[in-house]
Amino acid sequence: MVGEPIDGEILLLTAAKASVPPSRLPTLIELVQDHLETDIRRFRKTRECIFEDPDRVAFLTEDGFWETVGADLELTDREIDAVRRAHTEQLRRIGRQTERHDEFETALEIRDPIFISVSSGAGD
Repeated sequence: MVGEPIDGEILLLTAAKASVPPSRLPTLIELVQDHLETDIRRFRKTRECIFEDPDRVAFLTEDGFWETVGADLELTDREIDAVRRAHTEQLRRIGRQTERHDEFETALEIRDPIFISVSSGAGD
C-alpha cells in the first residue's frame, strides 16, 4: 500500500523534512490509513469532503485531530508531525494540479486534511 493515499513523491518530500527516518514514513502512513479507514462512513457524515477521486477521499478535520490519532496509535510527536505534514502536502499538491490552490490554502489556515484510500472499497 506504500504511497496510498499519499503519493510517493509526497512521501519522499515529507521524509526529507520530517524528523523521522525516511523508511519509517510509509509504515506510519499505512498504520494511519488502516486506522482512518475504519471510520470512513462516519467521516462522510460528519466532516467536510474537500476532494475525492476514484482512489482517495480528503476530509477537513478539527484542531487536535492528529493528536488524538497519534494517541490512539501510540505515535511520538515527531511521527504525528510527519503524518500531518504528508497529508497537508498531499492536499497542496492536489490543489496545484486542480487549480484549487487558493481554496485549499484558505482551508488549511483553520483545519487539517486527512486522506483515506478508497481503492480497496473503503469508500462505500
